[in-house]
Amino acid sequence: MDNLRLYLATYNVGTSNPEQRLLDLLSITSQKGEKFPDFYVIGLQEVKSQPQNMLLDTLFEDNWSAALRDILDNKGYIKLKSIRLQGLLLSVFSLRKHLLNIREIESEYTRTGLAGMWGNKGAVSIRLSIYGCSLCFVNSHLTAHDNQLKDRIEDYNSIIKDQDFHVEETSKILYHDYVFWMGDLNFRLLEDFDRTPEEIERSVLKKDLKKLLEHDQLKYVMNKGEAFSEFTERDIEFAPTFKFEVGANAYDHKRRPAWCDRILYCVNSHNYENVILKVDQLSYKSHPSYVLSDHKPVSGDFNIKIPRPVNIRPRNVALKLAQVVPDQVFSDYSEHVVQFDKVPAWEEAQQNKAFYIVTKDIPATKDDWIGLFKENFTSLDDYVTYEYVHKCTTPVDERGPPTMERPQKYQVTIPDVPSRCRGNYCLVYFSQTEDKVMSVLGISDSFPIVKTESD
Repeated sequence: MDNLRLYLATYNVGTSNPEQRLLDLLSITSQKGEKFPDFYVIGLQEVKSQPQNMLLDTLFEDNWSAALRDILDNKGYIKLKSIRLQGLLLSVFSLRKHLLNIREIESEYTRTGLAGMWGNKGAVSIRLSIYGCSLCFVNSHLTAHDNQLKDRIEDYNSIIKDQDFHVEETSKILYHDYVFWMGDLNFRLLEDFDRTPEEIERSVLKKDLKKLLEHDQLKYVMNKGEAFSEFTERDIEFAPTFKFEVGANAYDHKRRPAWCDRILYCVNSHNYENVILKVDQLSYKSHPSYVLSDHKPVSGDFNIKIPRPVNIRPRNVALKLAQVVPDQVFSDYSEHVVQFDKVPAWEEAQQNKAFYIVTKDIPATKDDWIGLFKENFTSLDDYVTYEYVHKCTTPVDERGPPTMERPQKYQVTIPDVPSRCRGNYCLVYFSQTEDKVMSVLGISDSFPIVKTESD
């Protein structure tokens, strides 16, 4: 067993741009020796989603993602995946050292607006497995307004029912070892709590939060088993995060203050023999310095227990009742399923070759691919060029038939490295199913690409 640290943040940005620096949102300071989490998971709501914005975001990174990466790129993080549904955006970043131990990355979404026909409300999710343990992250924006509690309950149950993943043992959200659910859940104070916005604000100023939270709709439906009853939420010690005047820290009395922005978790503690999975929540706070919208961001810092199976299967790592080695430190373990030979210098605008072996018996698919990346790439989407494995590789018979001690070697041929592609690069092997479930199985050492001699 060992700990894996996750930092989650949710923010309804109200169609604003990231005009404030996001260091505080990520709880990053300038302290010497600062320790960073293994994962950052950021959920945003109401990102600009007019047609012109959506078109630009298909060609270029949206402003919020670019601002986050501007910070996290320099801290050693790689963006594993992001998914967007109109104004909903969810991004997962991992420290580079974990990349070869992350498997089966997949995303899903559910529309709940206009009876499921419109994506202005709903949920986006990303699931993955790391060191054999399955995680699912959900970012949702549920129905608004005090009197729409029934619709929020229906939204939750629709999302739980409708989202299907393609990893057999974790096909549903709640089947994962760990589930983290965040977003603008839009739960307000109960309608029969007959207090005006001004009266509620006075209670907030007196720090009488406990009495207000007795009338919180989310806690009410959790206790009744109508929604989120499978989840746990740490006690709230911050002021209501909605509704504020944009550009200020004063409540806007057009709506009653409420805790709309939340982070909850669910852990299936007994999925493994002789191991109890556990979440330790280190912090749960709002970030009142942000005045870009009528919401305040909320963050949560977590430690989770991770058992590492002895044998991790690349196609199905959600091993229930797996044999574990409790005394091994997972962060020192890196599984190169695909091992590249040292790659000599390549030439731009030329056909180039590399060699690799596969150290485990993996079923190759027509969708497996090899990408060419810059040496210090910071996103799995940042490939320069790629080729499907079945098109660019051929077996190499060096010393007779392959054996367990001497696996089959393959030659990779990348037919056309783009011109002016110079500097240090690496090759990345991706296992991918027809359902777009993706794993990184190997990364080559860096190698130079140089100009052709004819230049």
